[in-house]
Amino acid sequence: MRVVCLDLEGVLVPEIWISVAEATNVKELNLTTRDIPDYHELMKTRLGILKEHRITLPIITGVIAEMKPLEGARDFLDSLREQIQVIILSDTFQEFARPLMRRLDWPTLFCNSLEVDDSGNITGYRLRQEDGKREAVRALSSMNLTVYAAGDSWNDLTMIQEAHRGAFFRPPRSIVEANPTVPVCWDYGELSRFLLDGE
Repeated sequence: MRVVCLDLEGVLVPEIWISVAEATNVKELNLTTRDIPDYHELMKTRLGILKEHRITLPIITGVIAEMKPLEGARDFLDSLREQIQVIILSDTFQEFARPLMRRLDWPTLFCNSLEVDDSGNITGYRLRQEDGKREAVRALSSMNLTVYAAGDSWNDLTMIQEAHRGAFFRPPRSIVEANPTVPVCWDYGELSRFLLDGE
């Protein structure tokens, strides 16, 4: 039996932090794991920016409430789920994800959580598990499942490498050049064929 693990942002929905940067006009929040591969360093940077500019969780969730899946993502995911089990493995947070999961018809999501004070300030974060995407693939493999995976960024690399079959989806050229042996899919049709190969 096969299961598919997908990243969320950049694969099914736009990058949340980039959307927040655009809505708040705080360009420093444009940074993602495409720019800073070390997740802890990236989050430390983000938390500092949020504090400096007084950007609270309600402000961020207000931006997310207006976001929509990437063009074609809902049809791609619906078609995929008709044929195979799908799990979303993301470094986003439970507090961010709910509106996006509703628009994707509630797929299974494993992600992280935030620490928020009574004023709505984001003061920290809690990882579900260190290197949680790779560890999820390992756990699924230990259940005698064949795991296929796809993501778009540096934080997806260990998940892709750990999977029985993995690919990047619309990654930056720098990631492709640094990982020339990893397959790359550039549209949903190509990704669907890659994930369903052998079904």
